[in-house]
Amino acid sequence: MEDNIIENANFSEKVKTFIKKRKKILLLIVSLIIIIFICVIFLQNQKIKLNKLNSEKNIQAGIYLSSKEFNKSKELYREIINSGNEFYSILALNNIIENNLELDEDMMLEIFNEIEKQNFSKEQKNLVKLKKALFLKKHSKEKDGNDLLKEIIDDGSIWKETATKLLK
Repeated sequence: MEDNIIENANFSEKVKTFIKKRKKILLLIVSLIIIIFICVIFLQNQKIKLNKLNSEKNIQAGIYLSSKEFNKSKELYREIINSGNEFYSILALNNIIENNLELDEDMMLEIFNEIEKQNFSKEQKNLVKLKKALFLKKHSKEKDGNDLLKEIIDDGSIWKETATKLLK
């Protein structure tokens, strides 16, 4: 019993000595952990705010679209695309295509290129390639569209089956 008390006393003395000797290093490590934690929370909060902003822009663009204010709607969709949001950028692209908001073929290809440069998953990029291929085929650029479809097939994408059907 007394041995346990002595061991506990020795252990607590060792811990106190360890802390006293390495006080600055321990303080630095704890401070670093706190700073990293605060930064992670801040970045997550910023991402949430940007998602809300893109959501609001998407809703506003839809309102402009339904009230036949196509230029305002197209402008908001372009802002969403430039934000690089994984979900809303592709949704904005869909709305531009479906509603023929951009009639200039070169400008539309520029929009596709902007989205392709963004940091999306492989499958999201392949989805954009598929949409671009359909756009190119629709605008009499059959060879370019087929080349993109072949890339999707060669990549082994989940869009492979759809690309194969469109290639025939």
